[in-house]
Amino acid sequence: MGHTPGQVVVQITDRCNARCPQCSMRVSNRFHRNTLDKQTLYKIIDAAGTRGIKAISFTGGEPLLLLEDLCDYINRAGANHIPFIRTGTNGFLFTHSRHPGFTDKISRLAQTLSATPLGNFWISMDSSDPETHETMRGLKGVVSGIQKAIPIFHEAGLFPSVNLGINRNLGGDLTRSLDPRDFSPQDYGKAVYKTYSKAFSLFYQTVINLGFTIVNACYPMSVEESSPDLKAVYKASTTDTIVAYTREEKQMIFMALRDAIPKFRDQIRIFSPLTALNALVDEYGNTPNITSPCQGGINYFFIDAQTGDTFPCGFRGQENFGKFWQMNLTSQTLALDCRQCDWECFRDPSELGAPILDLLSTPLSFAKRLGSNPGFLKIWAKDLVYYRACHYFNGRQAPDYSRLKRFSPSTSNRTALSASFHKL
Repeated sequence: MGHTPGQVVVQITDRCNARCPQCSMRVSNRFHRNTLDKQTLYKIIDAAGTRGIKAISFTGGEPLLLLEDLCDYINRAGANHIPFIRTGTNGFLFTHSRHPGFTDKISRLAQTLSATPLGNFWISMDSSDPETHETMRGLKGVVSGIQKAIPIFHEAGLFPSVNLGINRNLGGDLTRSLDPRDFSPQDYGKAVYKTYSKAFSLFYQTVINLGFTIVNACYPMSVEESSPDLKAVYKASTTDTIVAYTREEKQMIFMALRDAIPKFRDQIRIFSPLTALNALVDEYGNTPNITSPCQGGINYFFIDAQTGDTFPCGFRGQENFGKFWQMNLTSQTLALDCRQCDWECFRDPSELGAPILDLLSTPLSFAKRLGSNPGFLKIWAKDLVYYRACHYFNGRQAPDYSRLKRFSPSTSNRTALSASFHKL
């Protein structure tokens, strides 16, 4: 396989002002905070442009705590001809929406971001229940503020996406009250599937009602204390039970998400690819190597705020590649075989891109994939067609619902969803 880096995720700061229990960077967690200096960021961005990086994400912590610098970084990335530029927020600026100056404040924010070459702007949400989300984040009133802010962003020509971090509070009391002790071992998996199916549907309907036109799901960013060889360098992870799931629970949750998505693909642009979710369902059903290996450390890289060093991803913090602008990518000899996590940031694009790489470099691998999973090609092709209908999730472009209409749930879709449940 060739070494053509595709994306870099840059953590510009680990400072944050929210209280999210599922993230170790929460404001109540005491540790020395770090922010990368501008010259380091400029070196990273310039090197990314020189090396042909196609996507760069500026993450935190909370990136909007550094709004002026952030806009400089976005403009620098644009000047380096990086086509896909992304950043996001926990939404703290959307609180106090009843204050008289709220609309003017959000208009200035939207115009400021719109004046840059930013392609995608995400807003995080943790639950379909507003009170649950606001309690988790410590941001009272943020959901009504988001609803008020979205049309202002649309008017400025920026269509924010909502970013769901899957957790046990996803459906409010619905998912929070799910307890394996209330079920027999053979019935618990069915209960997880049924509960999270409803929770995902509630979430999608909620964010559609709020005015979002793009949605993504981050798979549970848990790390296990029992894995001493792994050192998650990205502290948006935790060992907390709120995102810690058993293998059986993960299989049912990924199945529920996979089966919920087709019901909403015509109403909102859903980034989560069925290809990846289908593979994860099989993987957690103990089908070995059904997933594609991750391209982290080969085509994708993570740079953390503490050191400014480069890592294959936010999960494999024990593999420090040093400064990005000093790396010799052509000398990388990493094997493409990592399946140590299911974090969507690198795993989803790896899953989508794997068939193309197989066809270009090892056609035999592609043939073996089809032989072991004959339904794969149909799901993958449908994902690609859907992505095209979504204008590849261009956050500067309004959705074209006439293009999405063809993905409206059909009787066959509903039959397939019912079959998935009855197989459990």
